Amino acid sequence: MNAPVSTPIAAPAQYDAILLASFGGPEGQDDVIPFLRNVTRGRGIPDERLEEVSHHYRKNGGISPINAQNRALKAALEAELAARNIALPVLWGNRNWDPYIPAVLQDAYDAGHRRLLMVTTSAYSSYSGCRQYREDIGMALTETELDGKLAVDKVRQYFDHPGFVEPFIEGTAASLAKVRAALAADGKSADSVHVMFATHSIPTRDAEASGSSELELREFAENSAYVAQHLAAAEAIMAKVDPSQEWSLVYQSRSGAPHVPWLEPDINDALADLAAAGTQGVVVVPLGFVSDHMEVLWDLDTEAAETCAELGLTFDRAPTPGTHQKFVSGLVDLICERTIENHIEERPAMTKLGPWFDVCNPGCCANFRGTKPVISEVGSTVGLVAAGSGNSR
Repeated sequence: MNAPVSTPIAAPAQYDAILLASFGGPEGQDDVIPFLRNVTRGRGIPDERLEEVSHHYRKNGGISPINAQNRALKAALEAELAARNIALPVLWGNRNWDPYIPAVLQDAYDAGHRRLLMVTTSAYSSYSGCRQYREDIGMALTETELDGKLAVDKVRQYFDHPGFVEPFIEGTAASLAKVRAALAADGKSADSVHVMFATHSIPTRDAEASGSSELELREFAENSAYVAQHLAAAEAIMAKVDPSQEWSLVYQSRSGAPHVPWLEPDINDALADLAAAGTQGVVVVPLGFVSDHMEVLWDLDTEAAETCAELGLTFDRAPTPGTHQKFVSGLVDLICERTIENHIEERPAMTKLGPWFDVCNPGCCANFRGTKPVISEVGSTVGLVAAGSGNSR
């Protein structure tokens, strides 16, 4: 379905290249602590504490899967663009590890590029999922003295774009059928299964600030665009998979001070509650992630799977979009929404919340830690705005 956006759609433009922007991750044991220093910069966390939370990287050889996945996504985007005869090179830059965004922007400028269109590996509205990327670009342009020389725009958040949602429909249906078959084979009720949509927990204050510029124009579930977008996407998925199937939204990968409220319930607590209520099988859908990041491989495939084994729950985890052809094609469609050549006028959305807007209103998804330059806000290119902290992948 389509719904009107509350912020004007950006006029199509002529772009020189695509910037695939992501979180980044270590690629060896020696990288782990320097990477975690980057992630937690400005918070004064000692290396001893960082080492305590590095175990999931250490057990994987110090390697995060995210960089290899981004290389694969970059190649898939290049192939899709070439298949459509769209002559836009794809650059790749990370917030927290090599290739770093400032160096990528400098290289782009040196290569003669003057206007980039950014696609991020985050589908939802939040500080860490949208604004922090825009701040990183703003800071990088300032750091490299390219502000006013190199322009960077960003595609809309795509939580309900068919290219993102449809791979989850396929994967959820397959996992649900698998768990039901396993339960039946064990002589258990095939109907005693629950679908859990899992996403990264964020501080409650950040969640309530997500989409904050829209709050006067519309209502969000739990007063949060971040929460509402996940619930809407999950509802759209289950409407196609099985409208009668029970499901819930749960959270994972919490970090930070214990006294600071974060979104709940934690997936492992929710699993224990389901088992106590008689549920015998669980399908976990990593709805908050575009590919099998460390949070998926560790928090879901390892910790949640172990919790299910301890509770006697049959477990299966649905796939992330990764390089699914529909996802890759959808990202190129999002690019074409913003380009003059190969322009796509229609903006599909599978929930009533979308299609989300192109350019954020000032203060949208604001956070609470000083000021940083930011790009892509109504009426400004790079300006100083409220900044903050958070998690993103």
